[in-house]
Amino acid sequence: MHITVQYWHWLVFGMILIMAEIFIPSFTIFWFGLGGLVVGGLTLLFPGTGFTRQLLVWAIASCGFTFLWFKFIRPRMTDRTRAGISREAAIGETGQVIREPNRGRRGMVRFAIPLLGSEEWPFICDSAVFAGDRVTVTEFSGNALVVKKV
Repeated sequence: MHITVQYWHWLVFGMILIMAEIFIPSFTIFWFGLGGLVVGGLTLLFPGTGFTRQLLVWAIASCGFTFLWFKFIRPRMTDRTRAGISREAAIGETGQVIREPNRGRRGMVRFAIPLLGSEEWPFICDSAVFAGDRVTVTEFSGNALVVKKV
């Protein structure tokens, strides 16, 4: 008995794998399902393709999609801000003074990576600091940072 795998077999297989991602949240099975959809599309365009070639295309497409996801797409989706972290985790972060404090006005410090959702923060410092100096967060005082010169 000779079984021929049709294009719709691959489409159903791909859809099943994509739907399985709902129950197995690894975000890896999705790419194998997408590979199945690609093979289904190619088999629709080229109906005489043998099963061995179909499997080879599925394996290459699935591995290719998985590689692209983990190497290029996923790293760009990470949140590089520090929004949502606790205040205690912000202590020890280093920033650069962009406005020095004077006459009752608080200074302003800028961080390379946003700290608690903002790049710039007002600060209080016991020692004299000038624009361009590096400071480290030691504490919070209301909505201002207490810093010390590095």
